[in-house]
Amino acid sequence: MSERWLVTGALGCVGAWTIKALLDDREHVVAFDLGDDLHRLRLAVDEDALPRVELVQGDIAELGALERVLDEREITRVVHLAALQVPFCRADPVRGASVNVVGTVNVFEAVQRRRERIPGVVWASTAAVYARDDPSPAPERGGCRPETHYGVYKLANEGTARVYWLDGGVPSIGIRPYVVYGPGRDQGLTSTPTQAMAAAARGEGYEISFGGVAQYDLAEDAGRAFVQAARALGDGAGGRVGAGVFNLPGAVASMAEVARAIEAAAPEVAGRIAWRDDPLPFPPELETGGLEAAIGPVPRTPLVEGVRRTIEHFRAHA
Repeated sequence: MSERWLVTGALGCVGAWTIKALLDDREHVVAFDLGDDLHRLRLAVDEDALPRVELVQGDIAELGALERVLDEREITRVVHLAALQVPFCRADPVRGASVNVVGTVNVFEAVQRRRERIPGVVWASTAAVYARDDPSPAPERGGCRPETHYGVYKLANEGTARVYWLDGGVPSIGIRPYVVYGPGRDQGLTSTPTQAMAAAARGEGYEISFGGVAQYDLAEDAGRAFVQAARALGDGAGGRVGAGVFNLPGAVASMAEVARAIEAAAPEVAGRIAWRDDPLPFPPELETGGLEAAIGPVPRTPLVEGVRRTIEHFRAHA
């Protein structure tokens, strides 16, 4: 039987690049999202490939809606990315919990009821489960004192995944990206480096909203890693990983290095990429290694190359 993939949160940045990876592999993709704005998907996916994506509008917080799409489309693989990001959870914690926590419980519950067809869940956690005073590199076993509602909700999801494995035998792989950058990354606490790249593509300067050292993950690499993890579950990795949660390998860099990479790709903005001094409320670097031990090598685009490709992509889609 051919695989049929469901991507929740499909119209977000990582969702769009996950769909791009699946389309490149000639997979059948169902995109599940509450919204209907395709601009990120259009940035990631060639226009002639868009008709191959089946769009289903629905709320991840409604279990019935999720179960209907799983059954009506005979889904065999699930990549769960639907979430409200840091600013939106801060502005409306109740809705944030409904989407991020209840929505994730719904995904695990729906998959548990369909284990004969769906081997497990691949889902997005976050580096926001850590706190600024956690050690650096932050241990891959995870944080325990997040400083945002978003981080607290994602930490709860890591517990949910563990309990569904212990009680129901549902295997899962959670992946914690850090600063995701690339075309389509236009909202959220860590989106301003990408907005600086978009400004540079237009020949404009920009002030990035934070500074310090962080770990940078190209959105295209993240999308491919989620697809690779889902395939590993289907190939039997679930019994080995249980409810594994792993940090996504990325490029560790200071904001000065990010600015230099932007200015190298767009010399016309040299000296006009600025940043604030405040670091993110997370450790500068994350311990990695577990994800590749579980699913094999994942893409790791060097920062300078990733920034150059991002700026060229913005220019091509201007």
